[in-house]
Amino acid sequence: MFKKLVITCFLGLSAVILGAFGAHALKETLSPDQLQSFETAVRYQMYHTIVLLFVNMYEGFSPKQKNIISSLFLFGILLFSGSIYAIQLTAISAKSIWFITPLGGLFLIMGWLSMIIIFVRKLKN
Repeated sequence: MFKKLVITCFLGLSAVILGAFGAHALKETLSPDQLQSFETAVRYQMYHTIVLLFVNMYEGFSPKQKNIISSLFLFGILLFSGSIYAIQLTAISAKSIWFITPLGGLFLIMGWLSMIIIFVRKLKN
């Protein structure tokens, strides 16, 4: 459990650092649209980091459920936010990795859907 919490804390830490980096260092470098995209990546990373804290602290999830949900959110953050960071901070073209961002979004959606299914099943019991 603590390994997941360490990873989650690292994701939160990096979201704060990247948010500050975007607000200060990138303000002069990126266009307003690029900066908005970067800020969206930071925001989604932080939202899902907070959810990961909940998931891994909530005693109503089994260890297997925690692993599944955590993996979905982790892959979602890495692919969704990571691809946006890569596009905005490097010379990588959005056209060359266009499919990675929505794939990451799909992992995030699947994480939320997994939690809905678990909670609905608990309601029926």
